[in-house]
Amino acid sequence: MNRTRSRSVLRYALIYLAVALVLLGTLAPVVWMFISSISQGTDLLSMPPRWFPIAPNFERYEAMLLGKDVKLWGAQVTASGTDFLSGLANSILVAGTTTFISLSFGLFASFALVKLRFRWKRAALISVMSVQMLPAIATVIPLFILIRRLLPQLIDSPLVLILIYSAMTVTYVIWVLSGYLGNLPREIEEAALLDGCSYFQAMLRVTLPIARPGLIAVGTLAFMMAWNEFLYALVFTHSSASKTMPVVISEFSSRFGLDYGMAMTGGVLVSIPPVLLALLFQRYIVRGLAAGAVRG
Repeated sequence: MNRTRSRSVLRYALIYLAVALVLLGTLAPVVWMFISSISQGTDLLSMPPRWFPIAPNFERYEAMLLGKDVKLWGAQVTASGTDFLSGLANSILVAGTTTFISLSFGLFASFALVKLRFRWKRAALISVMSVQMLPAIATVIPLFILIRRLLPQLIDSPLVLILIYSAMTVTYVIWVLSGYLGNLPREIEEAALLDGCSYFQAMLRVTLPIARPGLIAVGTLAFMMAWNEFLYALVFTHSSASKTMPVVISEFSSRFGLDYGMAMTGGVLVSIPPVLLALLFQRYIVRGLAAGAVRG
């Protein structure tokens, strides 16, 4: 009995230790990023490193959020806080619109793939997912050439990012929602069809309310994908009126050097919206993704 109890205690101790290590590995970079954002440049470059700033200040946050100018790398370069605010607005616009478009198209497509009967349905679903597997570096140059020749007015505008991100995320939305809708009971929809509803009415009145956890989960992840994307934004935008936050933050590094404090401040601020979304919809994300596992 004592031996069994000792094994149980040891097992739980190992589980808690593993959880603690995972939390440490997850939270340590975030904590260090915040500490770096309120530290002086000399504190960041001192050897041995200073884990806590001697005189913490929030001047970088004030400069970014209030649109003030700030000197980078001494006095060589002046960065405008208005660039950060413009990038923040562009990121919200691009990520929010992308999420709405991908959810709208993805819901109809996944409903058709799951509820309607037609040949090659499984092949169509796999083909949709194969698009998601293409690396961005393999498609960015052909896309740039194609858009520059066909729609040159879209270059250096948030609209081009919305179109590209929507095409990227809608495949992911279709894949996850297809698994989620496939696990919903068909009897409810069949009852709605017997009552005289069309497939479209059954989807809006029956499927959509039941599928809310899945929609919230995949919508949150689609927002994060568009919010964090860097490569396409770097290639397709070059003015402050169209750059998104990842590009704006990357510009704190140039031929003059890297301003670690400003880069870390931008990283902290740009992390807040996804974290808030994840905390707000945590139970929907877990439940939606768990139910959205594609059945074999």
